[in-house]
Amino acid sequence: MADTAATIDLRGVTKRYGRQRAVDGVSLQLHAGECAILAGHNGAGKSTLMKSILGLIQPEEGTVRVLGELAHSKAAARARRQLGYLPETVALHPSLTGSETLDFYARLKSLPTAGNRALLERVGIADAAHKRVGGYSKGMRQRLALAQALLGTPRVLLLDEPTTGLDPASRLLFYEIVGELRARGAAILLSTHALAELEGLADRVFVLQKGKKIADGSLADLRRQADLPVRIRLTLAAPPAGLPTGWQHIGPQRIELQCANADKIDHLRQAQDFAGLRDIELEQPGLDEMYAHFLRREPAAATRQEQAA
Repeated sequence: MADTAATIDLRGVTKRYGRQRAVDGVSLQLHAGECAILAGHNGAGKSTLMKSILGLIQPEEGTVRVLGELAHSKAAARARRQLGYLPETVALHPSLTGSETLDFYARLKSLPTAGNRALLERVGIADAAHKRVGGYSKGMRQRLALAQALLGTPRVLLLDEPTTGLDPASRLLFYEIVGELRARGAAILLSTHALAELEGLADRVFVLQKGKKIADGSLADLRRQADLPVRIRLTLAAPPAGLPTGWQHIGPQRIELQCANADKIDHLRQAQDFAGLRDIELEQPGLDEMYAHFLRREPAAATRQEQAA
């Protein structure tokens, strides 16, 4: 039974191209006010999933619902007006100005154009509103493409590699905008390779490999699933005379310990007993590390199953 509270609700979705399963039995739910990362190598099935949510692709198996409607049904037409999409490859007509481009997309979605100037200001290209898009830099085109995705204050936002071509200041602006939309209750699904940049924004992470979902959860959930070591680093006033088991020198007055997440509290208590303690640093495994771990884990598990058989 579908989760009626889910803004995006995929159940057992499978899509084949010939013999290849681009998406293989994927289920995922995303609720209002959640920002989720869709992670996976090229060819993992990310774009196929997004096109399924958009209603551009109909799966052979399973269901895709957006705002309560089947994504490929006629009834979903109204729901699609509340959906914003930023594709990985942005194709904008070079002869149109930025303002004309945004007006064009607004009319396609049957939306008024009155607020388009403010939207161009929000993404930082209002000064170039009357310049032809053919003269825009790559970053400016990406900002304009983001503006069209934001038309109508969408309840669902699908972003495929949205920070491509953006400089650091533009990326910060993008993260700020995403944070605002999430606070307003939008459900945001974001496909990206820049995982570390988005750790602070992500409520959920879905990891795909060869069309299958191999991990799903919050950052805390994934850390528990991965069970990667935590690093504890201490800065001391003077080099210690001796070190307890597990601790290692990483500098004249710095030492480090790698431990299981479940043991970190005990080791932090132990750290406070070091003479001349000046600083404690706790480094949790980042999203990049966890992503790499899950990708390595699946082939290893499959090999073990084959050997057991």
